[in-house]
Amino acid sequence: MEIHAYEKFWLAAALLLIVGFIATVSYGAVGAGVEMIADDGGTVDPQALDEHPKFSDPGVYESGPNEYDVYVVAQQFAFRPGTAEPIRVPADSTVTFHVTSADVIHGFEVVGTNGNTMAIPGQVATFTVEVGGPKEYGLLCNEYCGSAHHAMEGSMEVVPKDEFNATGGA
Repeated sequence: MEIHAYEKFWLAAALLLIVGFIATVSYGAVGAGVEMIADDGGTVDPQALDEHPKFSDPGVYESGPNEYDVYVVAQQFAFRPGTAEPIRVPADSTVTFHVTSADVIHGFEVVGTNGNTMAIPGQVATFTVEVGGPKEYGLLCNEYCGSAHHAMEGSMEVVPKDEFNATGGA
């Protein structure tokens, strides 16, 4: 059986494309630092968030040198904090988000970072983002949560350290 030169070329090109696609998917899954949100964030009673020590006053809490915890409650159709007023964190810091929902399933994405999770009532999703210099990031809900889902957004401002005022809550 003789294989024509063009058939050999297209067979080699198809194999090269398959290897390229597998390499791209492998890099996206492992090399780019994308990882699943663990379920070790714990649980809360979504009906009693007002009684929780952190979610009753969600906001930015200093947890160590250049390390901050941000407690966020997602509820139709806003992030608290984040929508009415931006989440403000200092530059060059490590920010750990603790996100939950008070009503239905929402999404919480810090646009331009790897920070992206579902906010499920009763579950606390925890993920960490490294921030550099001053910049503004958008916050988006990427799970359909109701009729005003398209308007559920907010912002996070990374400010110079001398402009950051560490307060307990928002």
